[in-house]
Amino acid sequence: MTVTVEVDVDLRGEFGPVRDQGRRPTCLAFAASDSHAGVRAGWEPLSCEFAFYHAQHRAGRSPVQGAELGAMLEALRVDGQPVEAGWRYLDAVPPDLAAWVPPISVGERFARDGVVGGGDLGGVRSRLAAGCPVIVLTMLSRSFFMPAEGLVDAAPGELPEPGQRHALVAVGFGRVLGMPAILVRNSWGAAWGVDGHAWLTDRFLEPRLFATAALLEEVDVSSRRTAA
Repeated sequence: MTVTVEVDVDLRGEFGPVRDQGRRPTCLAFAASDSHAGVRAGWEPLSCEFAFYHAQHRAGRSPVQGAELGAMLEALRVDGQPVEAGWRYLDAVPPDLAAWVPPISVGERFARDGVVGGGDLGGVRSRLAAGCPVIVLTMLSRSFFMPAEGLVDAAPGELPEPGQRHALVAVGFGRVLGMPAILVRNSWGAAWGVDGHAWLTDRFLEPRLFATAALLEEVDVSSRRTAA
């Protein structure tokens, strides 16, 4: 099958290479961090570890649980993020969770306000058309795991699986094989899709999408060390 694509918006040029979350439940930290880095001038990855740490502490959640959207947006707004070198992503959290704390000095922190949206693909397209990437929270199903030439479409009878939830960054939209579709950036490394990206048809994404968020204005963050 030759996949024909008509592109209306493609923001991939605002981002660097995709990253890989590995086996940790950090997809939202990656989606939020890369969205944050993507709206800044020039590409420089921001610390997913820092964002995930503060979101989990704000929500009272363990690092072996996924993050909550509200807590993640609050962490980006209040705690901010250093660049990736300030606290590099860990393959696994330490066995002693008391040792899972940011370095004493992470460097300058950047923060940004955010707004939560719903499951409206029209709203996603409007923000993308304005040059703003969108964090999308979606349920998965089997087709997502095997993009065919960078395309994810629902097979006949394929239903959303509420127990499988994932966060992505919407970075474009257009039509694939004549079907309206959203271009997403994943956090499973470059081997997924095409260099870590894939087109999700509306008929796949719309019934699975349950929340969105966009990052807005920059926010000043105090230069004092963030409390652990």
